Amino acid sequence: MGMIGPMGIGTSIFLIALGAILKFAVTATVSGIELATVGTILLIVGIVGLLISLAFLMRRDRGAVVERDRVVERDPYVDPRI
Repeated sequence: MGMIGPMGIGTSIFLIALGAILKFAVTATVSGIELATVGTILLIVGIVGLLISLAFLMRRDRGAVVERDRVVERDPYVDPRI
């Protein structure tokens, strides 16, 4: 379960980069499909995925601090000054 955050963030960044390339850099035309529209969809999906991954990552890290009381029992028959 520890790998969900990094994989989600990496996949989201990949989708954002791929969407930006298709939207802004590709000038080729394909019949029946607009590559700029596909790029926009991938950008939006990547951004939403990145936000969700970061939200899960922040929520998981918040509960990571655990406070515990330390109890030390001493032998009543041993002199503590020794």
